[in-house]
Amino acid sequence: MPQPHNGMGIAALVLGIVGVVLGLLVILFWMSWLPALLAVIFGCVGLSQARKGLATNKAMAVAGVVLGGVGLLTAIGGAVFTVVVVKKAADKARAEVGKVKASASAADKARHLSFGESYTFEDGLKVTVAKPEPFIPDAYAHGHAKGNKAVQVTVTVVNTGTERVEVETGLPDVNDADGASAELVIDGSGRQKVITGYVLPGRRAVGKYAFSLPPDAADKVEVEFSPDAMRWKDAYWKGPTN
Repeated sequence: MPQPHNGMGIAALVLGIVGVVLGLLVILFWMSWLPALLAVIFGCVGLSQARKGLATNKAMAVAGVVLGGVGLLTAIGGAVFTVVVVKKAADKARAEVGKVKASASAADKARHLSFGESYTFEDGLKVTVAKPEPFIPDAYAHGHAKGNKAVQVTVTVVNTGTERVEVETGLPDVNDADGASAELVIDGSGRQKVITGYVLPGRRAVGKYAFSLPPDAADKVEVEFSPDAMRWKDAYWKGPTN
């Protein structure tokens, strides 16, 4: 009597079990589809052989086909689950990046003001830059060229916190209408005052500074100021000088 050809049915059963096990381990779904598919193929071949009387393990072949089908379904389910999870994670990451960008954009926008408006730094110092006023340097002024327009910039710093705060950089930078740095004017009139030292809670300090602007770029200025340039980004005040 010829030996039965039961190899296909056995292989189908083994591969079907492997496919299901790998499919249930979601992170290995990508490995489960091949043994599951082979289980279905080998199981069908085993069933065909059993119908022809060439094999005696029809039940194994059927079990292999069923388990192979289950393995394929779990592989598909794992793929769908992974896609959904990855998409959600990507959407969440994009949303977080969007929030960070929006926050950064809002923070940057808040640091750009018009003259007369106030900006409060994280150390509690509230800074206001007034609209520049005309300034007439005395005869001994340094930094003012003949024909230029001199303006005085007034910076007011108020400590809104509960502890004293030191002003590390009490000198503003001024750019003219062309974006070029304006020259600081120093004279002996005593009208200028640099903010230095500590500002006590609830108290204020006022600085007055003069700058020289070229006549063809003197209609607008931008003032940059930070009470501590090493810790806080500059705030900007912009507007006409007229």
